[in-house]
Amino acid sequence: MTAGYRLRAGARDRQGFLADSLPRVNARQARTEVRYGLPTDSSGWIGCAEFLSRPHAFAEWRAGLAGWLEDRYADSPDRTTAGYVMTWYLSVPGYVAGLLFHHERRVPSLAPADLAFRMAEPRPHPAAVAVLSPRFACLPDDPAAGTASATVVPDEHALASILRGRFAAHAARFVAVYEPQVRLGKRMLWAAATDVLDNSLWLAGRYGGDEGGGVLDAALVLGPGPTPFTSASTLRPVADPAGPTTWTRRRESCCFHYLLAEGQGVCQSCPRLGRKSSN
Repeated sequence: MTAGYRLRAGARDRQGFLADSLPRVNARQARTEVRYGLPTDSSGWIGCAEFLSRPHAFAEWRAGLAGWLEDRYADSPDRTTAGYVMTWYLSVPGYVAGLLFHHERRVPSLAPADLAFRMAEPRPHPAAVAVLSPRFACLPDDPAAGTASATVVPDEHALASILRGRFAAHAARFVAVYEPQVRLGKRMLWAAATDVLDNSLWLAGRYGGDEGGGVLDAALVLGPGPTPFTSASTLRPVADPAGPTTWTRRRESCCFHYLLAEGQGVCQSCPRLGRKSSN
């Protein structure tokens, strides 16, 4: 095991299988509910595979978002609805993967057939994500190692590679479906996938009280090189002489939020700021 990427304290005390992991990680974050399996009343839930196969699913999602934006901002630019939905969908596999990797050193199946989500109202973003398959990859000291549900890999680098590959496979399916429907381009869509993976690992650490650990996880998972992503982790420290080190990152993609109102301005982490400064 490479120095700097050691198992979290208490890792050997983990018990049970994926159905036990998800309630634990859900309790250590406050963003999107994550769970194992669908509830008894599964109304409002939709599988990712079904969603990706429906011809008008993304158009309907964007139309609902446009209505919400109109109510809030009196505007709903086409690129803004495309940008929001791009990031929101990719966060379904990305966020649950980041939480499980950071807190449990487990990587679930991220295939579209093995994930489902439920939309919030009135702001139509994914409010909950369900993992549907019991199988996962883990390290040799995991309590589930040797069971039928677990695929054991030798070290954290191998586990990070599995997370990267599984997320990339789901993202590739999304890009193939979404690209013909929007005017964003393939690079922008892969830039959004890069942002989601980097951000999900960072937030898993931040919400769980170990922001530095989340930063290290992002560097580990995105470290091998860009392809098919657009960069390694862009997280960087912000020195503050009066307090502890904080972290920020440069986005690879644009959410187009700035189009909603005149004078709105771009986010401080927007890649457009970098382009302007280099002109």
